[in-house]
Amino acid sequence: MSWYKNPYLLLSLTALFWSGNFVLSRAIHAEIAPFTLSFWRWLIALLLLTPFVIKPLKQQWPLIRLQLWRVIGLAITGISGFNSLVYLGTQHTSATNALLINAFIPVLTVLLSGFFLKLQLSRIQLGGIAVSVSGVLMILSRGDWLLFTELSFNRGDLYIFVAAICWAVYTLLMKDLDARINRIVFLAVIIFIGIAGILPFYLWEWLQSPPLVLSRPVIASFIYVGIFPSILAVWFYNYGVAKIGPARASLFIHLMPVFGTLLSSLFLQESFHLYHLAGISAIFSGLYLSGRKTKE
Repeated sequence: MSWYKNPYLLLSLTALFWSGNFVLSRAIHAEIAPFTLSFWRWLIALLLLTPFVIKPLKQQWPLIRLQLWRVIGLAITGISGFNSLVYLGTQHTSATNALLINAFIPVLTVLLSGFFLKLQLSRIQLGGIAVSVSGVLMILSRGDWLLFTELSFNRGDLYIFVAAICWAVYTLLMKDLDARINRIVFLAVIIFIGIAGILPFYLWEWLQSPPLVLSRPVIASFIYVGIFPSILAVWFYNYGVAKIGPARASLFIHLMPVFGTLLSSLFLQESFHLYHLAGISAIFSGLYLSGRKTKE
């Protein structure tokens, strides 16, 4: 099998590109304001996708219009909300913390499924959720539980946690999306709507912040986030899902903390502490338990 057709390699690259997005947003946080990075990331992606979706969009629009409110919800949670909150969070917390909290998304998805979709959870699954929650709380508190009594933990961690909730909601909304909708067209549509949601915050930020200096690192950052995590990662992920199935493909998100920790240590000189190890161990233990088969 050629390397470019290997789903395991491509899914690993997906996790690497998404991890790089977290690390880069932290590395460039002093040069690019969060909503500015979010706005230009998705505008670049949309401009690159437009030539490929104009014709099929006309054919697909009747299907999209039938689920327009769902599509708008997906755009707000997955494009406007999640990424903007991640970039906002990495202004105040480390890329390592952001990636570890992001690893909590699968458990949040299970928890919200039980609440909104009436999915019955076993005792083992509920225990898994509790274990993962403890892992997230350990990261949020940096191993000092007294911080919760003082409410003095890092607000950046809270932004990332809210971002994780947004992505969990996005995942639930994807559940009943019409399978006949072309996924590249769908991506372009939610990016377009998502940009509209980001625009007011971007304009406010533009008026409040110093002028953006288009240095080489800034331009390179825009190119990276506009191409690798926004287009290639999604393309590779969709290919992997088609080849090995969604359950096995989704497990590759667990590589993000690994890649992210390595990238953060290499480029940001971030330290990996014992509470990180304890937190990620609890999160992954909870992921395993909460991923056990549900009662239908």
